[in-house]
Formats: sequence, structure tokens, C-alpha cells
Amino acid sequence: MAEAILKDRKQEWEVRSAGVYAAAGSGASAHTMAVLKENQISFQHVSQGLGKDVVEWADAIFTMTASHKQAVLSLFPDCANKLWTLKEFAKGERGDVADPYGGSIEEYRQTYEELDELITEALKKMQSEAGDVPERGHHGE
Repeated sequence: MAEAILKDRKQEWEVRSAGVYAAAGSGASAHTMAVLKENQISFQHVSQGLGKDVVEWADAIFTMTASHKQAVLSLFPDCANKLWTLKEFAKGERGDVADPYGGSIEEYRQTYEELDELITEALKKMQSEAGDVPERGHHGE
């Protein structure tokens, strides 16, 4: 959902999504697609695993959880200077974005609302601190 929201904002940065534990080639869940449609976001998604190519390409890497951040660090220790949880970057606070996988449509809606708010804050921060933030790529997990 984070990738879809960012792409829908038509901001200046290129966005790619990859998962630490993602199975390559899977589509987004039915609930994800339904919530995106409710919010007038058209999106086609095919999952990919996080690889060295994506890590090297990205100017910033955002994870949804602290445990995913730690997993990325253990696989790619050289990316520490460009790796944050989304909440850490957007609000400067610890905390995870809830993973609605397998939950009700209402849980997906709640995650969408949280992501929408965090992405709004992250984009404001990136635009106001343009000299200190990525210029090209962002990765959400």
C-alpha cells in the first residue's frame, strides 16, 4: 500500500517496493486492492524480494517495522545511513506500521489511514529538508 500511495501522490521521487521475506511474483491481496480502489488509487503490484540491486539503487529505504529494519541491516550493513522505519523518518518516533495481512478489510483500512498520514509527513520532511534527503529512489517494504 505504501508504494501505491507514494506513486499516487505523483511526487518527484521514483519508488520501488521490495520485501525482506517477499515471494517474488505475487500480486497484492484482495483487501489491499479493495482499499486502494476505495481511495481512488489504481495500482498494479508484483512483489519482489529485497536484493543488493535495490539496496544500492535506493537513496532511502523505509521499512514498516523495526524487525524488518534489523533484518535489512543484517543482510546489508552498509545501508545503515539510508535506512529508517517509516514512522521513525516521518515522526521521529519508534513504532511499527501494523501489518494487516490475513486480517479484515477494516484492518486494511486502518493501515491505509496510518500509511497515508505517515507518507504525508515523510514527504513534507523530504521537501523541507531537500538538501539532506534522497534525490532519486525510495524503497518501502
